[in-house]
Amino acid sequence: MQFIDPSAEVGEGTEIGHFTVIEKEVRIGKNCTIGSHVVIHEGTTIGDGVRIDDNTVIGKKPMRAKRSIFKEETVPPADIGEGCLIGTHVVIYRGAKLGKEVLIADSASVRENVSIGDFTIVGRGVTIENITKIGEKCKLETGCYITAYSEIEDFCFIAPMVTTTNDNYLGRTQERFKHFKGVTVRLGGRIGANAVILPGKVIGKDAVVGAGSVVTKDVPDETVVVGVPARVFGKTPFEQLLKNQGWE
Repeated sequence: MQFIDPSAEVGEGTEIGHFTVIEKEVRIGKNCTIGSHVVIHEGTTIGDGVRIDDNTVIGKKPMRAKRSIFKEETVPPADIGEGCLIGTHVVIYRGAKLGKEVLIADSASVRENVSIGDFTIVGRGVTIENITKIGEKCKLETGCYITAYSEIEDFCFIAPMVTTTNDNYLGRTQERFKHFKGVTVRLGGRIGANAVILPGKVIGKDAVVGAGSVVTKDVPDETVVVGVPARVFGKTPFEQLLKNQGWE
């Protein structure tokens, strides 16, 4: 048993599991596999060859607490590119846009006004907050947290349990509203497991942050930092530079 709104379009060869709900004006491409108990909300677009596993929600409408700093807004429907793989218990909000062949693993959350580039991997339990841009061919590993207003450029590696932040005032004073700023990770930047990046900090091109470090200052290009607080340890090894990997 399923519910598919009469206005929805489902491409040839697409299979849909039991108790799945597809709301009005949804467009699903050809040869997709949609699991059981999936909810695809109004207006969502899904490309060809997409797999969506059981109990996942696509196109969830954002909700705001009375005291939220974010105001109600109209956001466009979710847009899922061709060949994407989306796991079980994933929640992808309206206004999210995934490129082609993106993998979103089980229990991940992708908020509104988030874009994710082609071929990027988002690991199990990852949270990507709103108003964030993730580039192409990135790897965001299990349990990492990407705060709102962040940008991660192409070919970046974010290890398990990394935490990024955007509020130096920890929710106090009106002054904080002038200074909200997420984290920027430049092309090929890498961050080790359990590192913490403080608000507004920039991790430079091909820079490396060691595991468990706390980054309180910008990290220059091709530089390794480690420690609490993070300090310069040396240069990124030449053989590890992005230009020497032979990647396209």
